[in-house]
Amino acid sequence: MLISTAYAQSAGGVPGGDMLIQIAPLVLIFIVFYFLLIRPQQRKLKEHRDMVAAVRRGDVVVTAGGIIGKVAKVDDQELTIEIADGVRIRVVRSTVGEVRSRNQPAGRNPRGSGSEPAVVDPANDKADKGK
Repeated sequence: MLISTAYAQSAGGVPGGDMLIQIAPLVLIFIVFYFLLIRPQQRKLKEHRDMVAAVRRGDVVVTAGGIIGKVAKVDDQELTIEIADGVRIRVVRSTVGEVRSRNQPAGRNPRGSGSEPAVVDPANDKADKGK
């Protein structure tokens, strides 16, 4: 005949000993996800929260929608941003995606004179150091 006989195999041992080996890859995957995805995302969220809390009047900000403007008024949950002369919009504070330049206290101006805060461009700053 062409069909061979199939025999049942005996039990290999105690099934509880293999449980640790079966769970180990899942634990390893969770650890990798924590260090590669969860932890950096939490750190980025904390940095964004701190940045939004530190926004003051006079800072130049970029919203999540791409609107660039100068902060005219700071409320508890809202910012009033001046995007052009006489044009002000209100945005929710958490939509601030980036703070381009911060107001510096008077007397801390590294260039120029007067009480106007200096905006330092990193590209020009490197070029000036070489001269």
